[in-house]
Amino acid sequence: MLTDDLKLQIQTAYREFLNRKNIKPRYGQRLMIAEIAKALTGIAMDGEGKRTGSNHVCVVEAGTGTGKTLAYLLGVMPVAAYLEKKVVLATATVALQDQVIKKDIPDVLKQSGLNFSYSLAKGRGRYLCLSKLDRMMTPGQDAGTTMALWEDHQQFAVDKHEAELYRELDQAVEAGRWDGDRDSWSAAIPDMTWRRITNDHRGCTGRNCGFYEDCPFFLSRNDIYRSDLIVANHDLVLADLAMGGGMVLPDPEDTIYVFDEGHHLPDKALNHFACSSQIRSTISWLHDVAKLLESLIQSAGADSMAASVLQNLQPVNTFLEEQLGLLFSSLSPLSDNADQMDADQGRWIYRFNNGVVPAELQRQMEQLIQPTLELIKHLQMLNDWLQEGMEGKRSDITKPDAEAWMPVASTQLARAEILLSVWQRYQQTDQEKGPPFARWLSFGQSQNGLDVELSACPVLASEVLSRYLWNRAFGVVVTSATLTALGTFDRFRFRSGVPAESHMSVVPSPFNYESSGAIRVPALACDPGDSVRHTANLVEYVNLSWDQSSGTLFLFSSRRQMEEVLKQLPESVQQHILAQGQWGKNEIVRRHKEAVDSGQPSVIFGLASFAEGVDLPGDYCTRVVIVRLPFAVPEDPVDATLAEWIQSRGGNPFMQITVPDAAIRLKQAVGRLLRSESDKGEIIIFDRRIIDKRYGKLLLQSMPPFPLVRG
Repeated sequence: MLTDDLKLQIQTAYREFLNRKNIKPRYGQRLMIAEIAKALTGIAMDGEGKRTGSNHVCVVEAGTGTGKTLAYLLGVMPVAAYLEKKVVLATATVALQDQVIKKDIPDVLKQSGLNFSYSLAKGRGRYLCLSKLDRMMTPGQDAGTTMALWEDHQQFAVDKHEAELYRELDQAVEAGRWDGDRDSWSAAIPDMTWRRITNDHRGCTGRNCGFYEDCPFFLSRNDIYRSDLIVANHDLVLADLAMGGGMVLPDPEDTIYVFDEGHHLPDKALNHFACSSQIRSTISWLHDVAKLLESLIQSAGADSMAASVLQNLQPVNTFLEEQLGLLFSSLSPLSDNADQMDADQGRWIYRFNNGVVPAELQRQMEQLIQPTLELIKHLQMLNDWLQEGMEGKRSDITKPDAEAWMPVASTQLARAEILLSVWQRYQQTDQEKGPPFARWLSFGQSQNGLDVELSACPVLASEVLSRYLWNRAFGVVVTSATLTALGTFDRFRFRSGVPAESHMSVVPSPFNYESSGAIRVPALACDPGDSVRHTANLVEYVNLSWDQSSGTLFLFSSRRQMEEVLKQLPESVQQHILAQGQWGKNEIVRRHKEAVDSGQPSVIFGLASFAEGVDLPGDYCTRVVIVRLPFAVPEDPVDATLAEWIQSRGGNPFMQITVPDAAIRLKQAVGRLLRSESDKGEIIIFDRRIIDKRYGKLLLQSMPPFPLVRG
């Protein structure tokens, strides 16, 4: 129950913040604070403070300009302190995370009178591993052998520039000039260079590491343990939950989670529970495992556990290689039937309809499961042996050797467990009533020649989020400007599996849309189904209108069309256009602002990534041109399998998935126009379907209430 004392504390903090900032209260913001505080104080608990009910989730759609960050900090932090719970705030983008940690939270603490501690949480992969760096810096160490193999299991030589960088990093951390956080190093560190000197939970030896007391990651965790509020990202929260919770972040049962940009949560969850494996690369990896064991035997001796593991694994690996060879032979002909192209990866896709694989393939998967379990068992024995060696309990391996080999061995175990997940998901039959797994093959070139990758992914995140998040967390707040589609939360409920008892609300934006802008469908707009005409008309429209406002953002659904339009424009127009792909996103925004500040018209040609998370206030963006309605590509294996499942249940995939998804993307794109209450401008929709089709009218109704202008 929201007590009078809590109400007074929250109201006082809000009033103090507004007075000190000299700003007026916003109705939507006040409503959001109240909704969150009421929901969290209404959670049923037992005598030990453990949640007993299912009304612990609060979902709030807050329009652009509401001031969501202030609202959820004021609504959550006093309640969390009262209930003696930790708070984990997760964002989906680095940009918002930086804004929250560097600007929003310090501002709230300074202006509101609230008092709470906070820290930033990152995964191990963002921190330097002192043990790995030490081995890189030690003469005679073979970095290629001790490096954990992952992507295609290649050995990467260190060039002189990388060696010099490693020396700089070593000297900086030794002198206390650097805390080991990759993001705080003054220059960008290439991914491959960084991967050699960082670690994950598998490779980390924890308290058994000789560098534990000075470890950048564990020193950062000390701040987390002491903090009332921990700022993280969606991926880290989901990874922690998937590992059981409490591995990096506080225990879920004693935590209130806040998911900002919460519309990303279901897709982020799907990515965490997808799995894949390439056949030929796996065969190559089995050889690498044997070579690694042979190298370990040279260090530990012929009578060591490593020798026993190698001896036991030889027949297992031989059998696996034979079965994988047969699997490759049986799947390769399906490449002739692959009719979808993954342009980003350069691979052809063959999808199993309804996620159902042939019985013969299921039998082949069954043949792989038992030997893979044997492989896991022996690799686990190897890891246990190394663990005992690090603790000084073994005479057949020294503590330094065990510490050096543990990250390598643990990574091999993790790879074997991923293989098992793939085999099991292809061998199992999905439950009749529940949503299926999407299953598909990818055919492409690797260092081993043509390879076949088997992939599997749930089509809905509802089950995994229920199991790992909703069922375990003490409380959850989910907020975003785009949680409803076509006027309801049905899409979010369907994809996320949020409990039925959850609190759902929409709070209004303070923007006066009717006087701040309009939605215009130009006379030149046509149905993109006629792609040649649509592109030609778009070229004509750009020629006529590119200099009619100071800042314009064109949002394309197709890179090919964007490049074609750009190519057909005269050079005099091209020189004012900044197209995605020519420069990085941040550089495009910088150049655009520089041009507008100098009084020049500037036009950005962007794809989907420019429809979200790009902040161009005032004159930087007075027109947003949506080239075509943002319907998803229907060939995506997960979406296609989901559509089949809905259709098999008598539903309409287009109206239940495609149109609601487009409504969300459209709202995100439209949100680029007005960033403050003083902004004004136009939304241009260059797609006649928005006014000609029945679903177009539904999409219009789901957008902010701009007046509609035709022609």
